[in-house]
Order: sequence, then structure tokens, then C-alpha cells
Amino acid sequence: MVLPSGRGLSVVDVPGHERFVRTMVAGASGIDLFLLCVAADDGVMPQTREHLAVLRGLGVAAGVVAITKTDLTDAAPAAEETRALLPDVELVAVSVMTGAGLDELTGALERAARAAPLRLFSDGSPRLHVDRSFTLRGIGTVVTGTLWSGSLGRGDSVTILPSGREARVRSVQVHDVAVERAESGQRVALNLATIGWREVSRGDVVVSDAAAAAPTYLLDARLELEQGEGPLRRGTRVQVHHGTREAPARVVPLEGEELHAGVADYAQIRLEAPLMAVPGDRLVLRQVAPPDTLGGGIVIDASPRKHGPGRAIAERLDAMARGEPRPRGEPRPPKSPPNRRPPASPVPAPLGPAALRIAAMLRDDGAEPRAHGDLAAALTLAPADLRRELTALEGAGEVARAGRNLHFHSEPLSALRSRAVALCQDEGSVTVARLRDELGTSRRYAHALLELLDAEKVTVRRGDLHVLRRNA
Repeated sequence: MVLPSGRGLSVVDVPGHERFVRTMVAGASGIDLFLLCVAADDGVMPQTREHLAVLRGLGVAAGVVAITKTDLTDAAPAAEETRALLPDVELVAVSVMTGAGLDELTGALERAARAAPLRLFSDGSPRLHVDRSFTLRGIGTVVTGTLWSGSLGRGDSVTILPSGREARVRSVQVHDVAVERAESGQRVALNLATIGWREVSRGDVVVSDAAAAAPTYLLDARLELEQGEGPLRRGTRVQVHHGTREAPARVVPLEGEELHAGVADYAQIRLEAPLMAVPGDRLVLRQVAPPDTLGGGIVIDASPRKHGPGRAIAERLDAMARGEPRPRGEPRPPKSPPNRRPPASPVPAPLGPAALRIAAMLRDDGAEPRAHGDLAAALTLAPADLRRELTALEGAGEVARAGRNLHFHSEPLSALRSRAVALCQDEGSVTVARLRDELGTSRRYAHALLELLDAEKVTVRRGDLHVLRRNA
């Protein structure tokens, strides 16, 4: 969208339905300002409030509200309701049918863009968070995403994280226009040479310096819960969203045993799958089930040791938050008192090429993963080798076993889990047949999914019914 001043805005349209908030989080990562649409005939909806919670977690405060469908009804009630949530944001009443207010909306976006802290031409090592990977005939592998920092141009050598595969940028486009170099803040398409499109997935990160954003299983961050959420106790399992990637994790508060709403406290996030974060990046925390947004935070240390709370830890993080380098020889955390459970197992080793191929295939399979025999045949792997690689993927949190010979990839599984939980909430319980119809899949996959949810203690079986465990 080109504004009257000549400034160009890249618009990322994100889904509004509450079942697709995780997709909205991925789409909103990397944005500088928002355009929130509230229909005059609907007013503020539950997903509107959750989208605002996500924006707060991402630290995006600048934006404009469009009150739409004003040709159908008076905009005042919806505007008043929205103003209570966003008192400092400009509201514009518009109608696409009549064209009323569209020029005013363009002016409001111009003012918001002028005032917002934009990342355009920001310094730093190039980082592009991938949201799509595909192939075009005669062109080859293409990946798209938002360039968070730095610039990328034709001929640059890049690394794909977390796999570590290397590639070369053959050409660059910004909104279907070929450019020599793309700058931070732009929506970018990269044509990559020497790498297949299946070797790059949504959630991967394209960098020029692999050390600048190395995969990590530990993050020290300052977190703040939304009002009405919490407290978040030590060891609570959450879903952490960063860029276009998400990973399950355990939260360990570093300034007490709990995190409380409205208070920014330090915590260590112990991830079950790697994220590629750097200090200053924003995170969004969501519940595993039901998938509600809990809050957000900012990364302080992207490569900490595993530790617990302590005054020295808080002082170190305070110093790093002020921009001071990590102190040398920082004190070791106190030993765990007796009768504490043993420490968690060490960080898993990096996944090998075979495991990454399996993960990519299961991600592409989505809601209907192929059985172990079909996987082994497609990848020309011996059954024993397949079992070993699947075990490694389970340990890394990339896949979850369902039934005797099925594994779901974590990304489609998260969406399936959300839909099953939503169905249980709406109808009180769910059967295999009902879930099969809801997902449009076969009984085999619906049964495997419910077995997995029972094993995860999300649901519990009562005869032919499966109900949410907290309601059982």
C-alpha cells in the first residue's frame, strides 16, 4: 500500500477467527504498527481482545482502528467500546461499500507510520523468519517472510536455522518487484540456490551469520502476564511463540515461585524445541489447552546456562537489560536443596539430516501423518533407523507419538489439539466419530489424536466420550 507521501506499507492480513490465533501470532511477528478492524454491527469480539493481547506481547503499540460496515449501522457503539480498550489510538469510521472514510483512514495510517518506531533500515545481522517455502518451475526454491534486521541481496551466502544448511541467494523480490537488496522491515521473497524447498520450512530462520541467532533451548526473559491471567507457577508448561515458530516450554520464575499479572518479572524458559532468538526479541506466551494468550515478554539472554532464581541472577539480567555485556565468571546458581526432583535431562543433540527429512515429511502430512512403514519406504530407511530418528525427534519436541505406528508433527498437532479442545468446550464432550467429521479425516486419525490427548492429560475418556480433564 503506497501512502500519499510515497511511503510504502507492507500489509499482512491475519486470520480473525479465535481458532487461528496461533496463525495470527506468526503473521504479526515482525510488524511495526497495526490496523485493527472492528465491524460496526458486531463490536468488539473475543478474538479482538486476544489479538490486542498478542500485540501487547509483541510490543506493538502504534496503530489505527477502522470501524467498518458503517453503511449498515451507527458506528458510535462499536467506537466507544473500542476506545475503552485503546484510548490513545486513532479511530476512523469507514465503509467499503460507499467509500466513506477511506481517505481519512489513509491519512491516519500516514500519521501512525510517521510516529511509530519502524525497523526499516535497522542495523544488525540479516534475519528473515520464513512463513512459506515452495518451488516454482524454472526458478527453484522460494522462501518468503519478513526481514527483521539487516539486508539481503543477490549473491549473498546464507544459512538456514536450525538445520544449519547453507544456500545462496539467487534473486530477491519485494512485493513481486525484483530488487538488488531487500531492507529490514520489508516483506521479502528469496530465490535460494543449492537447497530444496522441502529443506526449508515455516518457522526456520534465514541468516547470513549463523552465530548471530543460534538455536537455543534456554532463554532468560522478562515476562508480563495479561490482567486476569495467572499466577504462573514454576514448571508450568506453555507454548512460546517467536517469529513464525512456536515451541512448548516450561517456565521457571527467577524472582519468586510465581509470575503474577501486570508485573514484569524475570523467568527462564526451558524449551522442548529450539528457537532462534536474540536479546531484545519479543515473545508471546499461550496456554497449551485451552489455547489462550497468557502474556508476552522480551528476551534478555538468548544463551544462558540452566539456573534457578537468585539475587546474582537478577542483577546480571538487570545489567544485560541495560545493554551491558554478559559478566565473566558469573556466580554459579545454588545447589538444589534435598528432596528436589532430579534436574531435567540435558539439551538434546542437534538433529541429523535423516531426522529433519522425517520432520519435514510429517509436517507436510499435517492431520494425516503416514504410518511408520510408509515413512520408512518413502525415505528408504531401515525400520530400526526410523525408530531411532523418531525417538530423537520426540526428544526435541518436534513430533509426538500417537497410537502404535503414527507420529504427528508438532505444528499441525497444535492446530488439531486446539480444534479438539474447542469442540469439547462447545459441546461438553467429543467422540471419535464427531472429531472425525469436524476434522474431515478418517476414524483412524481421529482415534489416534484422542488417544494422544488422553495421554497428555488434556482429555479423559468416559466410555465413548472424551471430556476435558479439568471438567471431568
